[in-house]
Amino acid sequence: MLALLPLLRTSWGRRAGSLVAARPPGGVSAGAGLWRAMSLYRTEGRGQPHSPGYRLFFKNEAGHYISPFHDIPLKVDSIESLFNMVVEIPRWTNAKMEIATKEPLNPIKPDIKDGKLRYVPNIFPHKGYIWNYGALPQTWEDPRRKDKSTDCCGDDDPIDVCEIGSKVLSSGDVIRVKILGVLALIDQGETDWKLIAINVNDPEASEFHDIDDVKKYKPGYLEATLNWFRLYKVPDGKPENQFAFNGEFKSKAFALEVIKSTHECWKALLMKKCDGGPINWYHLHQMKKVMKKSKCGTFLASDGNI
Repeated sequence: MLALLPLLRTSWGRRAGSLVAARPPGGVSAGAGLWRAMSLYRTEGRGQPHSPGYRLFFKNEAGHYISPFHDIPLKVDSIESLFNMVVEIPRWTNAKMEIATKEPLNPIKPDIKDGKLRYVPNIFPHKGYIWNYGALPQTWEDPRRKDKSTDCCGDDDPIDVCEIGSKVLSSGDVIRVKILGVLALIDQGETDWKLIAINVNDPEASEFHDIDDVKKYKPGYLEATLNWFRLYKVPDGKPENQFAFNGEFKSKAFALEVIKSTHECWKALLMKKCDGGPINWYHLHQMKKVMKKSKCGTFLASDGNI
């Protein structure tokens, strides 16, 4: 595998290991990149972090490049209420990161507007994002399909997740979560669902089964979440965000139906039964040739790993 830029951050995956840093095989120096553990998957950073060209690619255990949007399964072992979550933004950080749905292999990239990196403001009294923030793979909120419960179309992204566990995670982590409920944000006329979930490995996960448990065991957290989403665009001169259901957090059962719907939309996208616009659906089983030069200035060579 050839690359024009050195690997800045990579990570070996262990099935049940905690996050660690270790040298890759062959005694490569620390300057060539650190490898940190993730369950089943590992990440490979290219470009300079906190720069427009930075990309965080994903690999599976066999070392094949994969798409976190298309290749990571939605459900965990077919258990109805356990799902894989791709962490895009760690708690207490401000840099907006997102799955690049329009790029080959859909790496995580910085969000950019008007040529500048985007950062969320601090919503008093909090610092940055107040949860580990990310998305469920194999879901898509169709911008051309009106949601029956909100009467608004989707926002053209995988469904968002707010993970409320006690641990600060890292961008690119893939964790298993219990779904607890959902909030319906209406962003500039689009439905932007916000799932509330908890890492199954969190010490308190056994106490959480539905949205009412968040109210019981983390009092004030849902109110802070609603306030955060209402206000986070105001410092940029935009109006407060609005919500469906008068800002009511819906139950786990409701959230599971939302996930099911967005998964069906993703399947229709992949089978080209709907118009995905510039969405890129190239993933593990389709990437057989050299990737074209990406915006971050790197090449992925065609070999046995693709």
